[in-house]
Amino acid sequence: MDRPPLLDFHRTRGTRLAERPEAPGYEAALAFGDVPTEYHAARRGCALLDTSDRGQVTLRGPDAADFLHRLLANHVKSLGPGNGNANLLLSPKGKVLFDFDLVRHAEHFELSTPPGRAPSLRAALERYHFSERIELTDTSAGHAPVELEGPTDVEILARLLGAQRPELAPHAWRALPWKGGSLELHALAARRWRLDAGPARAGELWEALCTAGATPCGLVVRDSLRVEAGRALSGVDVDENVYPQEAGLELAFALDKGCYVGQEVVAKIDTYGGLNKRLLVLRVDHSDPVARRTRLLREDEGERRELGLVTSWAYSFALDGGLVLAYVKRRHQEPGTSFELGDEHGNARGRATIVAPPGASTTRDSSVG
Repeated sequence: MDRPPLLDFHRTRGTRLAERPEAPGYEAALAFGDVPTEYHAARRGCALLDTSDRGQVTLRGPDAADFLHRLLANHVKSLGPGNGNANLLLSPKGKVLFDFDLVRHAEHFELSTPPGRAPSLRAALERYHFSERIELTDTSAGHAPVELEGPTDVEILARLLGAQRPELAPHAWRALPWKGGSLELHALAARRWRLDAGPARAGELWEALCTAGATPCGLVVRDSLRVEAGRALSGVDVDENVYPQEAGLELAFALDKGCYVGQEVVAKIDTYGGLNKRLLVLRVDHSDPVARRTRLLREDEGERRELGLVTSWAYSFALDGGLVLAYVKRRHQEPGTSFELGDEHGNARGRATIVAPPGASTTRDSSVG
């Protein structure tokens, strides 16, 4: 595993570090200071998140577009250079094996993956490689992005880039000149951006964004923001046991696209329904952390049954209490439905009630990394 380019940068400044829950073995900043101050600065201004440990797979060759288009769940061939999308590689049974952000360059494609996932994605794609004229390469060592999220994004980017910042559609990108070098700017969604100046300049970019007014935020605030928005995290809320519709990843696959791996199952779910569970936001009646895989228990047809499973917990400053993301079984997904939180022995550990995501206006989108 390559050392994330900003890890020592943070460590030498006394930043608190912790292992990423979605990527065992990868450390990241837990917090940069006072967590409530970080959170409120992110809500009113702009959060700066260290995602420089993301991986990347690059595909080159004259058959690259055709190869990816027949495998991936979202469009590829219709994308022009400078555009991209959230995308998935599914199993033949239609479940999520890999999620990533795809961008198209003039001569190649880049797939930005969650930390630690690039080698296995490259290997999975290679298994479908027969006679196509393509080259698959793990280029994670040259990929060192950071992310911005918040309502003052335009002001921050204007201070960083001046008049250079283009208007970009979601998942579009541009390479811009920056301080004698190049900076890639990717629009992930409304008020969410990914910036990459390369590993050697990651620290310089981080400091420049702080100077421009962004607030460094660690994993605690990252999880508060995403759980409040109902946004799934790859490796925690999304794995090979989940259909994309269950995790709210509708923007990462296309129903108007031709055949791809798992397409028949995805199309049947859209046409006939039949999802057994869906990822929802639930408010907890206490502020103690709720362990992943905690069960949701409720009386159903005269029996106390397991009707859901917790995948993420975060403290919600918006609600002044705990929130969880959990997969809840159908017929029990109405807002206001309440469940007991049960441990592995079935003992109650409080209650959780389905609510509307308090941060939904800050964008629920298909980006899970």
